[in-house]
Amino acid sequence: MTIRITWARAAAAIVGLALAGLLFAWSGVFNIAASSGHWKITDWFLHWTMRNSVRTYAAVTAPDDPKANEGLVSAAGLFKASCASCHGAPGVRPLPVMQAATPPAPDLSINAREWTDKQIFWILKHGVKYTGMPGWAAKDRDDEVRRMVAFVRLLPEMSPAAYRALTDVPASSGKAPGKTDDARIVTCAGCHGTDGNGRGQPDIPVLGGQSPAYLRAVLQAYATGRRQSAVMSNAAATLTPAEMTRLADHFAAMPGIGRATPSGSTEAAKIAREGLPKVQLPACSSCHAPGKPYPVLAGQRASYIAQRLRNWRGDETVVDSRKSQSTMPVIARRIPEDMIDPLAQYLAGR
Repeated sequence: MTIRITWARAAAAIVGLALAGLLFAWSGVFNIAASSGHWKITDWFLHWTMRNSVRTYAAVTAPDDPKANEGLVSAAGLFKASCASCHGAPGVRPLPVMQAATPPAPDLSINAREWTDKQIFWILKHGVKYTGMPGWAAKDRDDEVRRMVAFVRLLPEMSPAAYRALTDVPASSGKAPGKTDDARIVTCAGCHGTDGNGRGQPDIPVLGGQSPAYLRAVLQAYATGRRQSAVMSNAAATLTPAEMTRLADHFAAMPGIGRATPSGSTEAAKIAREGLPKVQLPACSSCHAPGKPYPVLAGQRASYIAQRLRNWRGDETVVDSRKSQSTMPVIARRIPEDMIDPLAQYLAGR
């Protein structure tokens, strides 16, 4: 017997299959338990699809400079706090409860070798659906993602001692100012140092000497998402108001900011003192001075100032109207590109 295939019969078959699928899903027979795992063919198909997707989107959307080789302390600190429980770390096993997920998080000391820098950047920034891998927790902070790419790239060759050197308070801190047994302060000192000077890292600001009120307000802004940083938002999210006050008072009491005299080029001095009226750029000193509710910049790390200004400027290929219209992003875009480093050096002073 010959069955004639018509458009009506084909449509009816498709509708019937769709209804059968919906009936199967409604029945609850399909086992979604993570403990049941995937069939091998399902596991292969999902990973094959994921790798193809990462390869395609990374090639098209990831930046050509996906890795930053400086400032790994902050990336290591975030990895220790948020990633090591799933992926493990040099000398640190992943938590068994995290490895019971479907799929379990890969061992990056092995898995990192399988991806290019651009692909790692894309995975870190966007995450992977249907896994426990989240997207980056801060909008427009590609600088943080680049530092994490560099850290992940080093994991296959990193020793436990090197990992501890990046993530723990330096061993010599026992005689350093600010020594304390307060667990919260010790955790923050892992990146900011026991002296509040940021362990010499170009991306970590000097906290010593800032206003306690300003530091407390910054922690609140990170905790509520009003200020963007995956590193700091993660650190501030669980702090109580009392802990924020204690941390702000502790680090503000240390020497650092405000002990330097601005010094550098005359062009930078003019921007700092007078601004550039022709492009509606206000003077830096109009806001950033002792006694005002904004951070003091005299004595701040020049590399940190320059990095923040460039990050606020955003992608040069995006039109101004589509970028953030908050105060500092607008001001940063009005500073001539060739004056960012001289201005940062002038503000940092001697």
